[in-house]
Amino acid sequence: MENPSESLRREIGQLVSRYYQSAFEPRPFVRGQTPIPASGKVFDEREMQTLIEACLDFWLTAGRFAAEFEAELAKFVGCRSASLVNSGSSANLLALSVLTSPELGERRLKTGDEVITVASGFPTTVNPILQNGLTPVFVDVRLGTYDIDAAQLPAALSDRTRAIMIAHTLGNPFDVNAVTQFARDHNLWLIEDCCDALGSRFDGKMCGTFGDLATLSFYPAHHITMGEGGAVLSNRPGMRRLVNSFRDWGRDCWCDPGKENTCGKRFDWQLGQLPHGFDHKYIYSHIGYNLKATDMQAAVGMAQLQKLPGFIEARKNNFAFLFEALRDLAEFLALPKATEQSEPSWFGFPLAVRDGRRDDLVKFLNSRKIGTRLLFGGNLLKQPAYQGISFRQIGSLPNSDFVMRNVFWIGVYPGLTPEMLAFVAESIHEFFKAPASR
Repeated sequence: MENPSESLRREIGQLVSRYYQSAFEPRPFVRGQTPIPASGKVFDEREMQTLIEACLDFWLTAGRFAAEFEAELAKFVGCRSASLVNSGSSANLLALSVLTSPELGERRLKTGDEVITVASGFPTTVNPILQNGLTPVFVDVRLGTYDIDAAQLPAALSDRTRAIMIAHTLGNPFDVNAVTQFARDHNLWLIEDCCDALGSRFDGKMCGTFGDLATLSFYPAHHITMGEGGAVLSNRPGMRRLVNSFRDWGRDCWCDPGKENTCGKRFDWQLGQLPHGFDHKYIYSHIGYNLKATDMQAAVGMAQLQKLPGFIEARKNNFAFLFEALRDLAEFLALPKATEQSEPSWFGFPLAVRDGRRDDLVKFLNSRKIGTRLLFGGNLLKQPAYQGISFRQIGSLPNSDFVMRNVFWIGVYPGLTPEMLAFVAESIHEFFKAPASR
């Protein structure tokens, strides 16, 4: 006889499916009235069912779904380990903080050490550098790809340089060959911010496998979502334990939640100046945080992960549609270009407006309910948050200033239909056909 609770679970799952079909029934697209977001979540009843399944377990912290998600994510990317965290920003903070661990010996990052990054990017790629008492060294980006100008790396190097932390902008891989060779030549750590680049490839290999550490975000705007969430990836032996230590309060113990004595000598350690036998579950080897995600988030992520190959293909197709539809506007717009040897899993479609009317175009598109986003913070050094920080910069950063004034992006996410994309392209054409006084 079936367990009554299992019967109820099955019944609840069926009700959730019926609810999804009723509450999220697709609505017809109306040009100029239906919003066309720049990004968004795409889901069906499976995500809701797995979420409810995790809720019924009532294991409120990381559990079976989290363990499965970490294993499947690492397998998809092709890396040794994946550690689930509560956001992509937390993933960036953890990835850089790990490099300050005393366990890394002479290679650990120390106060005042320098980390090379780009001026045109997202704040939380840079913030961990400052939060760890390190000095960011800002280099410029290349127009078109919007990734790091690797030719500036030699000028950015000093006797205090210890690491590089940069993103694959909008899913477009940076010049991996140049960056990784420079890192090897100068014994620098490399952190890949892949928050916008899940599924992107360089020379046939998945982004997230080239650096010492890599990060992902699962915010609703990203390639897959669990609401809030992120991950730190690594191929280096032993790095997962350091990541999890910083993530889990800084503790030395590596037991999973609800487990104990995994090491087999819980009351037989002597670390720091603690007495011998101090409970290993309460020994702290790092200045850490609590940045864990819940099993409910991981359950949603598992359902999303199964859809990821289709999501990536849809993004590529949507990007290709917009590229073909807008290529006749080269007089007005500089279209994006993929980095050589790369196969981007595009996060967005960046456009550079040549005649200085970016803000007018953005307002026009938004008046038609077409969502737009600027290319993150523009030149971050012009942002109020970064006034008064200690930093170095290479040159005058003219391309970062150009991005700040002239570049924006529109969506390619899987929820966009051909009718939506056609309306976006037609609207952009209409803007440039009108007099420049618009």
